[in-house]
Amino acid sequence: MTHPDPQVTRRTLMTLLAGLPLLVAARPAAAATPSLSFDQLYSKFGVLGLEFSEKVKSLAGQQITIKGFMAPPLKAEAAFFVLTEIPMSICPFCSTDSDWPDNIVVVYLGEKQTFVQPSQTIEASGVLEFGSWTDPETGFVSLLRLRNAEYASV
Repeated sequence: MTHPDPQVTRRTLMTLLAGLPLLVAARPAAAATPSLSFDQLYSKFGVLGLEFSEKVKSLAGQQITIKGFMAPPLKAEAAFFVLTEIPMSICPFCSTDSDWPDNIVVVYLGEKQTFVQPSQTIEASGVLEFGSWTDPETGFVSLLRLRNAEYASV
């Protein structure tokens, strides 16, 4: 019994390389970070208040991005800020989640960053959480949050 010559010929190599683009194209692309917009946060406002959208529920616990505006922080050294749908001149701080506006998200920073002007559009990125939660340090009540977040001007 004879065995084929183990040497790779130039023709064999060219044939193998010709099929390489097909293999690369068949690979799934790296998944882009999902994004949310303010109009995708809630599905409806009913007698029990705001109801989170299916998209919010499905993305909970995942890294997401959302564009908006930074409301002026309550204090300069805060580790969080409120992301708003429209520029605001004052922080829309709410005393309870029943007063929660439908166009804000609390952003808890992973590391301190310099705050930006309220009129500057930013994109925040962090792990999405939903449901009523009270920050034990500040007493700030939120319904939607990004954790371990960062942001950049866009």
